[in-house]
Amino acid sequence: MSQSSEKSERIAKNTLLLYLRMLFLMLVTLYTSRIILNVLGVEDYGIYNVVGGVVAMFSVISGSLSAAISRFITYELGKGDKRRLVKIFSTSVNIQFGLSLIIVLLAETIGLWFLNYKMNIPDERMTAANWVLQFSILTFIVNLISVPYNACIIAHERMSAFAYISILEAISKLGIAFFIKISPIDRLIFYSLLICFVSILIRFTYSWYCKKNFSECHYHMILNKSLLKEMSSFASWNFIGSAAGILRTQGINVVLNLFFTTAVNAARGISVQVNTAVTSFVNNFMTALNPQITKSYACGDFIYMNKLIYQGSRLSFYLLLFLSLPIIIETETILTLWLNIVPKHTIIFVQLILIFAMCEAISGPLITAMLATGDIKKYQIIVGGTNLLNLPISYFLFRFYDFTDFPEIALVVAIILSVICLFQRLWLLKKMINLDYISFLTQVILNVALVALVSFCIPFFVHLLLPNTTLLSVGNIINSFICSAISILYVGCKKKERQFVFTKIKGILSIIKKHGK
Repeated sequence: MSQSSEKSERIAKNTLLLYLRMLFLMLVTLYTSRIILNVLGVEDYGIYNVVGGVVAMFSVISGSLSAAISRFITYELGKGDKRRLVKIFSTSVNIQFGLSLIIVLLAETIGLWFLNYKMNIPDERMTAANWVLQFSILTFIVNLISVPYNACIIAHERMSAFAYISILEAISKLGIAFFIKISPIDRLIFYSLLICFVSILIRFTYSWYCKKNFSECHYHMILNKSLLKEMSSFASWNFIGSAAGILRTQGINVVLNLFFTTAVNAARGISVQVNTAVTSFVNNFMTALNPQITKSYACGDFIYMNKLIYQGSRLSFYLLLFLSLPIIIETETILTLWLNIVPKHTIIFVQLILIFAMCEAISGPLITAMLATGDIKKYQIIVGGTNLLNLPISYFLFRFYDFTDFPEIALVVAIILSVICLFQRLWLLKKMINLDYISFLTQVILNVALVALVSFCIPFFVHLLLPNTTLLSVGNIINSFICSAISILYVGCKKKERQFVFTKIKGILSIIKKHGK
């Protein structure tokens, strides 16, 4: 087997493992969300989402450094420098501890002030909201300190660790959903406390696994000024992109709270849950693919790197389209069956956030390639600067125009900016790694657009023409899966790719048949 084939086989194996794990997690997460929404109620569910969003906004500081840590650890593994890898890990832990102190200080001052004096939360729920803030801060810090350990697992491509530990996390959160029904104290406070406890449990599990399996994951008090400067320089420019991402998600959540009620935050929170469940499949694929892109750049294998970028962009979109199309077509039926209680605006929020996710999926491998180069100054100024416009444009529209019945306009803005940023990335990567953007337009963008159009037509017209009954909607969901699968295989995939898919399906069926006897 060639080295390239061996790498591709590893990506496929890791992706399959992550998918099996994600299928279980998605089912558990969606069921858990249903229980929590019904137990907490729309108002408290909205409060938890928006207060947690205030804390998550501080990841605008941590996000850039987290990306730097992941990039440097993966890059050094690709280079094979073990001694420098130990220095990078220990320096990363030092950075995260220092960052934790800064974030606690900011959250306990600015965050506390903003919660109590600026946010739109009923007076009788302010005490609970303040407890949610405290537990959210602790949960955030615990997750922040876990970043270097998680980065090592991904860099070493040990996806089985994620599979088992994530299943433990999902089962724990499912247990929480049942425990809050018998809470001895306020249910919202108790829910926040238990989520924090689970985060601590998972944090120590990741730490134990890494120390046991990776030699570099033993902390040493190392203060390497040159390395600290190198990582900080990368992180300082990546700060723009991290800020854009956080402000586009959690920042918009806070803006919605300023102009609307917590019910709108609940609607958006549900849409984020759906989006997280669906995009986790693509994220798992990218988790398996990203280390190979970075390592290929580190060892100078640009041909294989470009191949991964093309395939990664197309396959990410296909996976998301396959899962999203039935939800977009039959949103109302799916939400009603899932939640019982469907807050106003939830349907359009879900549809738009999935369209946005599909736009972003194409850019995933391009972003990884850009970060792999380490030369991100120009990229972050142009692309990060464009993404930063999401928050001010949305605020301006809510403040000066009459969008009181259409809070979803914030997602429309995000979709438009996402498309603009895609073309900016192509233009920049042409100069940096000689990416053929014309070829990318024809082989990727036009390809996925055609696949999406062909997939959408029949399910959409069936939805319009047939009566809106639960039975027919379920039938159209199945129809959507079939249409998207046929379109992906026969319009989107090349002959060799189709043969690969059919071979894998036959292999799985033969295993099932063998065990069935």
